[in-house]
Amino acid sequence: MTTNLVFAVGTLAAWAGAALLLRALTLALLRKPGVPMAAGIGGVLLLVSATTPAFRQGLGIPLVWLVMPFAGWAALLLAVLSIVRLTQAAIDRSQRRLLESAGWLGGACLFAILFRIDPANSISILQGRIGLSLPGAISLLAFAVAAVGVMATVGRRLNKSGTKIAIHLTLLAGCVVFGMPFAWLLITSFKEDRDMSNAHGLVWIPKVQRTVPFFDPNDPLLEGTYQGNWVQATISGRTSDGSYIVEVQRPSSLRGVSFTASPRSFRIVKKDAPVVMGKGFTGFVVHEVDDGRRVVRFLTPPNKAGQEKVFLPSELDPVRDAGLRTQNYTDALEAMPPETNHGLVYLKNTLVLVVLSVLGTLLSSSLVAYGFARLRFPGRDVLFKILLATMMLPGTVTLLPQFLLFRELGWIDTLYPIWVPTFFAGAFNVFLLRQFFTQIPGELEDAGKIDGASVLGTFWRIMLPQVRPALAVVAIWTFMGAWNNFMGPLLYVNTPENMPLSYALQLFQSERGGEPGLMMAFATLTILPVLALFFFAQRYFIEGVTLSGLGGR
Repeated sequence: MTTNLVFAVGTLAAWAGAALLLRALTLALLRKPGVPMAAGIGGVLLLVSATTPAFRQGLGIPLVWLVMPFAGWAALLLAVLSIVRLTQAAIDRSQRRLLESAGWLGGACLFAILFRIDPANSISILQGRIGLSLPGAISLLAFAVAAVGVMATVGRRLNKSGTKIAIHLTLLAGCVVFGMPFAWLLITSFKEDRDMSNAHGLVWIPKVQRTVPFFDPNDPLLEGTYQGNWVQATISGRTSDGSYIVEVQRPSSLRGVSFTASPRSFRIVKKDAPVVMGKGFTGFVVHEVDDGRRVVRFLTPPNKAGQEKVFLPSELDPVRDAGLRTQNYTDALEAMPPETNHGLVYLKNTLVLVVLSVLGTLLSSSLVAYGFARLRFPGRDVLFKILLATMMLPGTVTLLPQFLLFRELGWIDTLYPIWVPTFFAGAFNVFLLRQFFTQIPGELEDAGKIDGASVLGTFWRIMLPQVRPALAVVAIWTFMGAWNNFMGPLLYVNTPENMPLSYALQLFQSERGGEPGLMMAFATLTILPVLALFFFAQRYFIEGVTLSGLGGR
């Protein structure tokens, strides 16, 4: 326990010392006082940490984590805040921060007492480190110094135009940070399984196994059809009449299925043989023996080309080139059940839901919002308040009554319960569109009446075009909600063939979760329409927030 505690103290001292040194650099670049104090305290903390076990295992970043009850965490957090304020008070010589430090310290003492009287007041310390090579450590240090220098320089030289530049740089940095998960998703969808985990960290440049086409006379690869589906199979036996007993290899949804077929119904195709290399040679794997050994046919050197030899797996290394494994996408679609036509059935159901939901939401919400905004009738304001009050009802409250209603209508195991309610306007969309309609001058409506337009004609020809930005925003929100809707189909639909893509993604995850490449490829396919919608319609998000009902006039 004592060793772990010393390690934790050394780790905290190292992090605090590094932070103080970076602060000293910032103050120096900003030409503010307190540089010697921050640099001195930071240097002392780093020297203290260097004498602890945190740095006795070599160059790296020490890590520590405490496992303890809530009272212990609160006491530790408040104590850290007290130390930070005390350090800042010593650097800035601020009386206010000194008082704040005393307040945080009092709270830390209170929670420490609560932790002390807690029966389960045990503390476990988990320790670790991130190993760094010397070039890696130098690069990390240079990056930290450069980042601090850029921020300090921008902060010192900001003017009106510089503020805009800083804001744009901040937004750009935010886009990069939040775009990293999508970049990882996209890159992973093109990776082979061996690149999913690596001792050197994340693999950002995928590589693919080099292959050569090869006719295998001993174990030929057959191509044909099975129950109307294209398949690739291998021969597992023969019948007495000369027919093949074949075992399906592709698509993966039928892998392992065996059936009997005539040799004339199949044709022999080339296999993709992996290329490997050893000491002074390259070749491709012709056959794998049952005990794990591999039969390799030489490609180089030229004097051995065409010869074959058996090797142990440890004697061979794969030949891989930087590239994208696009086969993940075809394999992901082939993994779908055959009755779904490689997922096209799920796509069709999703498109039906999206189109009808968007159409129903726009028509119903705009009509109701126009009525509340422009028409005068008794009880209008009361009805509008009742409509807004429905937004306070949690969805779980109305879940069971809706299910019973749809069951009485015979709509269970259909898509009706998901898209029909969109033709009955939602409160939030009505509120949003009403606010836009109320900002349109009445003179436009009066002009329509003078020209002989009816109420619906005025709504359709004059008023509706004025709120196009708001309609676009509602359509985008509805599209995204319908595209990603998972709970609705899960409640009302029982047949897999009636499920949308959101259900297909969950089904794929449960069956292929152990194959990250295929999982990420299928996830990428499901979000591509949403991404395309965002990039083509993002300006409407801004217009819907900034413009009035006059469309900017």
